[in-house]
Amino acid sequence: MSLLTLQMPALPDPVKVVLQPATTALLVFDMIDRICKSQPNCTGVMVPALASLLARARKAGVFVLYSTREPESSKWMPEVAPAPGDPIVKSYAQDRFYNTDLDKTLKAKGITTLVLTGWKVSGSVVYTSVGATLRGYTVIVPTDASLAATDYEVAIGQFQILNQNSANATNEPLKANASTLSRADMIVFQ
Repeated sequence: MSLLTLQMPALPDPVKVVLQPATTALLVFDMIDRICKSQPNCTGVMVPALASLLARARKAGVFVLYSTREPESSKWMPEVAPAPGDPIVKSYAQDRFYNTDLDKTLKAKGITTLVLTGWKVSGSVVYTSVGATLRGYTVIVPTDASLAATDYEVAIGQFQILNQNSANATNEPLKANASTLSRADMIVFQ
């Protein structure tokens, strides 16, 4: 019996994107103390990248929304916690559109582009990217603000994001109804 060994293709580099604040929403998933605090990728990489991205997004007037499946009593990481007035969508599945009013909320605000961030790229971020592209959104995933516990989970999540539904395997910036991998410092609000 021979053992088959597979190697995943190399992922394309993150790309710069220029987004319109009026039609963009930044979604933050599960940046909860109980989840994030024990994960070096979360505390050491994601929190600083997301804090910087959130500050620039808020300054530009981007709609910011949070989502978690955790109990309401959960504490958000202070550096990336919701600001007063930021909506928090209680979710029931990895796809944050499933059984929620997320799509209705975004469409009511004229949102066409989503920046998906938070824990974790091979879970909520990948499944929500599928749900978003199926609903006609253009999705951006900053690779430093959407990670997982292991390099394997990160690679699988990023590969799935680029190759799901309306695939963007070459990582063309802002391909309509598809997902693009970027980085927090490569996202410009204009």
